[in-house]
This record gives sequence, structure tokens and C-alpha cells, in this order.
Amino acid sequence: MRLKDQVAIITGGAQGIGKAIGNLFASEGANIVVVDVAEDMAKKTAEEFEKAHKVKTLSMKVNVTQIADCDEMIKKTQEKFGKVDILVNNAGITKDNLVMRMSDDEWDAVLAVNLKGVFNCTKAACRPMMKARSGRIINIASIVGLMGNAGQANYSASKGGVIAMTKTCAREFASRKILVNAIAPGFVRTRMTDTLTDEQKQKLSSMIPLERLGEPEDIACAALFLASSDSSYVTGHVLSVNGGMYM
Repeated sequence: MRLKDQVAIITGGAQGIGKAIGNLFASEGANIVVVDVAEDMAKKTAEEFEKAHKVKTLSMKVNVTQIADCDEMIKKTQEKFGKVDILVNNAGITKDNLVMRMSDDEWDAVLAVNLKGVFNCTKAACRPMMKARSGRIINIASIVGLMGNAGQANYSASKGGVIAMTKTCAREFASRKILVNAIAPGFVRTRMTDTLTDEQKQKLSSMIPLERLGEPEDIACAALFLASSDSSYVTGHVLSVNGGMYM
């Protein structure tokens, strides 16, 4: 087991990509902290991991835009497990609109969750990791943070910011043996893409060399690589998992 007895915090971990990452990590022996704004769903997901993989879990409601919530997340994790080995910054939202129509609220909400949320969780988690002189931080960015996308100025800006912050944190934390990397998924079958029509999904698939949308498990496998000893000489890297849509 590649993550046996390690402790992994996964934000936005109750469903979609976050849940897939938690499930794979648990299957590799990690104890999982499921963090989400949907408290009941987080609890249910954590119970599923325990039952399926016989690992220890903790679930909690956390608003990643609030540093006090993120500090409490780390405090409770340490109280139960005594350490924090892995942080997966996965929590994210979309509020799509064209720039000329985008409201301040649409801009601010997406930047608050997708970018400030990553900052808050990283700031809270890096302290115990620095003391332990060990840790992995994996930020879930996006293909649109690399190539942009019409109607997603707020989302692409937030994910581009995550990529830049990943590289900065990798430099800041390297002396304490904390590795910081990002994954830039392409279009993946999740609750966000479920709102697309069949025609829109088909159009997207035609733009992807592998001719399909990604699955949450595709992202989870990349996260496992970055969380495991297999990536011990990788930091500050952005791993694109997009079926070849952007090279």
C-alpha cells in the first residue's frame, strides 16, 4: 500500500473528483479527512470509505474562504490523527458568464473559493508539515487555467492563480521537504459537466484527441502519483490530465 497510515485532507471531498481521490487514497491505506460545505454528504462519504477500505476517517464542514475554518480543520485533524501528511486542495465552484456581463459577486465568489481557499488551506496545513519536515500539497487547477475559456474569466483566472501559487509554494517549502504540485484536469464527468447537453458533450469530445471526457478516477490516479513516494523528486509541477486537449 503506497499511502499506508498516512493522513490525507481532501477539500471538496464529498463528491466528484474529491471523492474519487479520497476513495483511491483510502484503498492505498490512507486515513481520510473529508472536508466539504455539505456536512451530511461529507459524513456519508467518510462512512463509505471506512466500510469499504477499513481506514479511519474524519468528516467536517469547512468554508475554505474563512481562515478560521481552515485552522480548525487542521486542529481537529491533528487532535484525531496527530499529523497531516497530505493536503488536496480540490474545493471549487463555477459561476460562468461573459466578461461584459459578469457581476462583481460572480467574480468575487469564484476567486474566494478557488484561489483564496487554496491559500487559506495551504497556510493552515504548511505549519505542521514544516515541523514534521515532510508533506505533500496537491492543488487541483484546470485546463482553463492554462489555455483560458470564453465565459470563464473568473474560473480561469482563479485556476491560473492556483498554478502560479503552486510554483511559489514549491519554492518556499522545498527546504522543509514539502512537495507542492498541481493537477490541471481537462473536462471531466462531474456534477459541473452534468449540466451540459448531450450535444455540448459531443462537441467537447470532438476537441479531445482521446475522444472522451475524463473520469474522476483519471484525476485520482494522477493525485496518487503525486502523493506517493513515486514522485519524491517532483515539485512545482503542473500535471495536465486532459486527454490531449491542450498540449
